Amino acid sequence: MTFDELNLNKSLLNALSDLGLTTPTTIQHKAFAPIMSGKDMVGIAQTGTGKTIAYLLPCLRMLQFSKEKKIQVLILVPTRELVVQVEQEVKKLTKYMTVDVVGVYGGGNINVQAAQIHKGLDVLVATPGRFLDLVLNYSFKLKTVKRLVIDEVDEMLDLGFRTQLTRVLDLLPPNRQNLMFSATMTTDVEALIQTFFRHPQIIEAAPTGTPVENITQLGFPVLNFNTKINLLQHLLQTDADMKKVLVFVATKKQADLVHETLQTKLPNETIGIIHANRAQNVRFAAVNQFKDGTNKVLIATDIVARGLDIAEVTHVINFDMPDEAENYIHRIGRTGRADKDGIAISFVTKAELENQQRVERLMKMKIKMKRFPAGVEKNPTLIADEIPNDTMKIIRVKQPKTDKGAAFHEKKEKNKRVNTIVKHKDRMMLKYGRPKTRGQKIKKKK
Repeated sequence: MTFDELNLNKSLLNALSDLGLTTPTTIQHKAFAPIMSGKDMVGIAQTGTGKTIAYLLPCLRMLQFSKEKKIQVLILVPTRELVVQVEQEVKKLTKYMTVDVVGVYGGGNINVQAAQIHKGLDVLVATPGRFLDLVLNYSFKLKTVKRLVIDEVDEMLDLGFRTQLTRVLDLLPPNRQNLMFSATMTTDVEALIQTFFRHPQIIEAAPTGTPVENITQLGFPVLNFNTKINLLQHLLQTDADMKKVLVFVATKKQADLVHETLQTKLPNETIGIIHANRAQNVRFAAVNQFKDGTNKVLIATDIVARGLDIAEVTHVINFDMPDEAENYIHRIGRTGRADKDGIAISFVTKAELENQQRVERLMKMKIKMKRFPAGVEKNPTLIADEIPNDTMKIIRVKQPKTDKGAAFHEKKEKNKRVNTIVKHKDRMMLKYGRPKTRGQKIKKKK
């Protein structure tokens, strides 16, 4: 099947032709008819299968044009990078159409974003938190929203957007079409579907945990962090095919350490870094420089494992194996896109063997392990985070009291007084130094 066989207008077909897209992917083909029918739909497909275009094409095909611009399609995504990417995709597909799209996210100027929305638009792309801020503080109408798209919903729930998502769903008009796209079907996703969706049609392009077939998966047994650095340096210097390399690490602190160490060892290489603690403009610049080829290497945490469409990534390197097996699938899905071949390489220490086994059980296949290169130094020195902490916390048991003596502390002098009955004449004597009476009582004459 080609895009010409779908019920698309000439404007969308011309835009797809300009982008060099002629054949829809599995999820794009399967999702088109259910979305066009107006049914609620849930699409399950791994990263890199074209989910964004799968929901944009039918949504843009059904846009109703009017002079008064109001929000017809609301698209919610988990990260600011994905907001920018989806906004750009809408603009590419509507090259020959009059469609206004705005992307809003936390960290941007909320007053500017509110002004753009009030000016009028057809499609709004937003993170849940910023969307709620705008609705509650700048009150724009939502009754015109006909379709809600929640993209990467499993990642959105993992990032703690559950409460915000439910609030958004409650605020939107009930007579709307709900579309959800996810890489995995978790219990949290199922609960959201049961609560807010009306008899949704579930489209599954590939079973959960299925890796892209054209990705070669390899692994190396390694000792520790320093050995991983030496191996990564060796691969970058000796493998000429490594032209665009995405390196995934476990934590933000680890990402900074890998970046600093590599820059020292490879001063002539251009190496970027992206994680949640980096400033917004720095994150955008790192992604753009990696996309356009300015940076050969991009070091990242799992923040970019979802959704971001970075073309022609030749290699994905798992510097650390992820704790969640599903994240491995999302990571390696950054390469091998658009039917091109890709290579995923994992560095596995003894402590990460269990993570590797969980990944292999999910995929129902083994990662091909290779011998450690003979010319690479196996540095036994451990970094601070790798040194085991064997110190045990000393718990001091409180001894029971054996003596039942006085109170906790002595009473103050003023509190030692004893209440006694003092006669009036004694009080007067104490006060005036001489006896003093109230005077004789005068007997009344009868």
